[in-house]
Formats: sequence, C-alpha cells, structure tokens
Amino acid sequence: MTVLLCDKPAGITSHDLVRRVRRERGCKAGHAGTLDPFATGLLLVLLGPATRLQRFLTALPKTYEATARLGWRSSSGDPDGELTETGRIPTSLALPTGTVRQRVPMTSAVRVGGERLYRKAHRGETVETPLRDVEVHRAELRGHDAGSARYEIECSSGTYVRTLIETLEDAYCAELRRTAVGPFRVEDAGEELAAERVAELVPAVAGALR
Repeated sequence: MTVLLCDKPAGITSHDLVRRVRRERGCKAGHAGTLDPFATGLLLVLLGPATRLQRFLTALPKTYEATARLGWRSSSGDPDGELTETGRIPTSLALPTGTVRQRVPMTSAVRVGGERLYRKAHRGETVETPLRDVEVHRAELRGHDAGSARYEIECSSGTYVRTLIETLEDAYCAELRRTAVGPFRVEDAGEELAAERVAELVPAVAGALR
C-alpha cells in the first residue's frame, strides 16, 4: 500500500498517467485529484490497497502556479478552448479570496444526470451545471506584464483555477502547475511513500489504517 508522487506533463489526462503506472506496475491504481490535460504538476497516484485512502487525500488543499493571458478569452477558460482576442486589459488583477461560489465548468469530470460533464461537452451539449462554494486561502500576484499575470494560489479541493482566472473577465488560464497537495510537494516527484509515512503527514489517514 503506497502512494507515488508524480509530476504530470501537459498533453495527457490524469487517467492516462494512472493507466501508464498501472501497466508498468501491474497493480490496481488510482489518483487523488484530477489535473486537466493542459495542466502539469503533482498528481498523487495510489497503488494497490492505497486506493481506499483516496477520499482523505483528495480532500487536501492544493497549491498552484497559474499564468493568466490578458486581453483574451477562452470558451473553456484554458488554452484548449476557442480563443478570442478582446484587446481589453483588466483594470484590476486581484483574484477573489475567502469563500467563492463557482459554477462547475462543462469541461469538468463532475457527473450530472449520471454522465460526466466533459462527455456532454464533447457532443456539443450544454446543461446548467451545479454551483459550489470553495475556499481560496490566498491568491498572490507574483508578477505581470502587458499580456500576462502570474499567480500563486492556495485553495480548497474542488476549486477550478481557470474559473477563478475568468473573474478577471478579459483573461483565461494559459498555464497551470500544481506544486503541492497538502504536505506533498512536486519537488519530491518520483518518491513512493508507504502508507505509514502518509499517515504521519495526513492524520486523517491514520484512522483508516487501524
């Protein structure tokens, strides 16, 4: 029962990475928190019986580095959507913090009517998606120029960073990298942690191992 820290590259889904690990290791595997195909960074891959720890690890807060492209909009809030240049630069680059109500995007893996939203979106369907309250603990502007703004964002599980960037209105999330999941860091990618070590770092896991 171990947890593998992976640095997901851009261009593949979280499921693609898990499937690769499953094939290489020859065991059951899952993950604790989806990353969009365009996003990179830390993905916790759960090996064997560690998949039963998923709910505890998925609930951990996340930290991201995000780059907003200014003066443009995207139909999906990310580089994979239809891009439109507006030429308007947001007057304020501040992102909301605290409790933020977000509408789940159509590109999400959330199920509505028994089917994942992104599957409906691929068929061209649009439905009213659910609203959810998330917590944005901090959203620090780390730098900006005429065409982009760079942020470090710490938020609760379930937060859609691209939706947060869209609150700037004339902007979309051009780059997204997850640097941390709770106490786990992307710099440690490649490490494989025994369940006992995970329990030391995440106390809620200890109860599940008893």
